[in-house]
Amino acid sequence: MTDIMQSITERDPVEKEFHQAVDEVINSVKPVLDRHPEYRQAAVLARITEPERVILFRVPWMDDEEQVHVNRGFRVEMNSAIGPYKGGLRFHPSVNLGIMKFLAFEQVFKNALTTLAMGGGKGGSDFNPKGKSDSEMMRFCQSFMAELYRHIGPNTDVPAGDIGVGAREIGFLFGMYKKLKNEFTGVLTGKSLNWGGSLIRPEATGYGSVYFAVEMLAVKRQTLKGKTCLVSGSGNVAQYTTEKIIELGGKVLTLSDSSGYIYDEEGIDSEKLASIQKLKNIQRGRISEYADEYPNAVYTEAEPSPDYNPLWNHKADCAFPSATENEINKKDAQNLVKNGVKLVSEGANMPSTAEAVDIFLDKKLLYAPGKAANAGGVAVSGLEMAQNSMRLNWPMEEVDNRLKIIMRSIHKTCLDAAEEYGQPGNYVIGANIAGFVKVVNAMLDQGLV
Repeated sequence: MTDIMQSITERDPVEKEFHQAVDEVINSVKPVLDRHPEYRQAAVLARITEPERVILFRVPWMDDEEQVHVNRGFRVEMNSAIGPYKGGLRFHPSVNLGIMKFLAFEQVFKNALTTLAMGGGKGGSDFNPKGKSDSEMMRFCQSFMAELYRHIGPNTDVPAGDIGVGAREIGFLFGMYKKLKNEFTGVLTGKSLNWGGSLIRPEATGYGSVYFAVEMLAVKRQTLKGKTCLVSGSGNVAQYTTEKIIELGGKVLTLSDSSGYIYDEEGIDSEKLASIQKLKNIQRGRISEYADEYPNAVYTEAEPSPDYNPLWNHKADCAFPSATENEINKKDAQNLVKNGVKLVSEGANMPSTAEAVDIFLDKKLLYAPGKAANAGGVAVSGLEMAQNSMRLNWPMEEVDNRLKIIMRSIHKTCLDAAEEYGQPGNYVIGANIAGFVKVVNAMLDQGLV
């Protein structure tokens, strides 16, 4: 086990997020390897931690002042043992190969848990969409797809959106793919409704995170009604996490973006949420403007290099990290415990550091890792692929009901796997083992490829 981690860290020493994700899985699946010596014989750890394919390319584009810029484009096709590669595209300055590998690796297990036939991949660019005009976004997306189209397809690799890639960007990307390939296929998910998108897709990750929390609470014979919740982020995931919490009777106190966060002791109700959605989705403003509209809310500006995030230092019952990776560190986790939080459901990908996760598990919190709790987004992406294949559009109630069923199934799968391996109630180990076993068994069935 240590040999595998040593080999990975020596080969790619700067990919710390990838190392963190791999280390968690390796530690979780040790009892599986002990029970199945054939897995070691087949070197499944070495195979599952190495991408099947990595595509790196340049993306030249021209801004509105006719100045040429060059960014990097990435697509990591991690594992296709149970279906075509599936995972989002992220446009953000932080994007690099290590981040893409970490996200693609997590995606493999997340997709396996959904019960749908999807492998794992991830891609994106270090391009920064902030402040770009629609024309600049279109030119960038077209240049990006001018290379990516060679490597994707409805039965090969089906990208979706992620940070910085919403319906607008998916539209530009799909238009270029259709022009280059001369075909209309379900090669991208997250499309607009009038040309192949699915109802509930924008809401799915946030809704799914809350549905998973509901299942965890049900085990304790509790509900979300009356519970106070801390939510980070203010994009799709955070917005729809907030919407579903409100619908189920909970009270959301916080939202954030890269500039800082707002704390509204009165709670963010449906009317306030609609104001935030207008601010972020249409005006593309900053969360600080919420405090201008609602003076009782307190806005706190983000520190350049904080020791901890004050958003996680408020009294609450539940926390829904929905922004980005490693946003909750050891000190944040200690603050959450100190302030009475009993449940953490991750809407973002790996938003808690390894030290934070250890604290959650040690204190017996109801803790749902991202690969389980935020699988709702890719689950509905898979449902969008199914609808595209059949040239059908399902009504909202059907998609939402299927999403609930999938999240309930993921919850049960995690609990059952944890119980089988002597770790009852440990959703981290349960999610890792269940996803790992499904993917590895498919790999072994298909031979040494």
